Amino acid sequence: MLYRKLGSTDQEVSVICLGTMTWGEQNTKAQAHDQMSFARERGVNFFDAAEMYPVPPKAQTQGRTEEYIGHWFKANPAERNQVVLASKVAGPSESMGAYLREGSLRLDRRNMETALHQSLKRMQTDYIDLYQLHWPERYVNNFGQLGYESKPDPEDCVPLAETLEVLNDFVVQGKVRHIGVCNETPWGVTHALKIAEQNNWQKLVSVQNPYSLLNRSYEIGLAEISLREQCGLLAYSPLGFGVLTGKYRHGAKPEGARLTLFDRFQRYLNPQAQMATELYLTLADDFSVSPTQLALAYVNTRSFVSSNIIGATTLAQLAENIDSINFKLTDEMMQRIEAIHQVSSNPAP
Repeated sequence: MLYRKLGSTDQEVSVICLGTMTWGEQNTKAQAHDQMSFARERGVNFFDAAEMYPVPPKAQTQGRTEEYIGHWFKANPAERNQVVLASKVAGPSESMGAYLREGSLRLDRRNMETALHQSLKRMQTDYIDLYQLHWPERYVNNFGQLGYESKPDPEDCVPLAETLEVLNDFVVQGKVRHIGVCNETPWGVTHALKIAEQNNWQKLVSVQNPYSLLNRSYEIGLAEISLREQCGLLAYSPLGFGVLTGKYRHGAKPEGARLTLFDRFQRYLNPQAQMATELYLTLADDFSVSPTQLALAYVNTRSFVSSNIIGATTLAQLAENIDSINFKLTDEMMQRIEAIHQVSSNPAP
């Protein structure tokens, strides 16, 4: 395993991060525990969760993922201080507003304290290493939208400074060690860094945004910020929800697969994404290599990436994902990847 610094901190995290959002929906507690144990054996020291997991979010399963993690820590108490544990607080959401935190999802002090304490209880720990805003309270372009459109923010939108002050207080209290943001824009990251500097608050150490061969939009504005401000990318959906593995090739719908079961992420199967995916799969075929490891290795080797968040529903998938750390991209592979990107840039944002 390889390790990198988490932002400007002294904390080292594995380049492969274990994503958890299928636990409690597609994976049982026993399977989740097997994944955590296997990942630790392979040198993974970074787990990423969220209060809203598993996905797709619903009242019947909300919080199960963190509960499974908590049960594993209880059974393996020595592991808690060896694992860099990340979680997230959800922002306003129409779909979850009816059940999560009694329907109040504002990023203000009362809501965030409730969210944090519930996550700590579920995960049976007294601190979280990295606590992140799952998405901004203000209107932003994300989850499938590249272009920014001017739309009104939610009524009485909580100012980012107020939210950051709460996060800073969590760190002062010892309940959180570091803070980060997710699904953010260049303006949001730079504004948050400026606010922190002006107030001598904890600065962001990470940005968790989508990044894969099908969505390299992070490179346009955020990559430079990550490098210059020591606020690295935690890349999620590095396989485009499994599309880049080839399992949905030629219209296949494998039983139990995420895009077979759920309609929520069909943007990864739009015509442009399918065209680009076929080009990347053909590239892997031409070199007789695993398309999974090819796609993950590309993310692993980007200089602005702190960690690559992989997810799996089986131990075989998990092993192949982790093994991508040893995959070497040749100059010819890189040239082919860039040629495909020129033809089809960011087809699945």
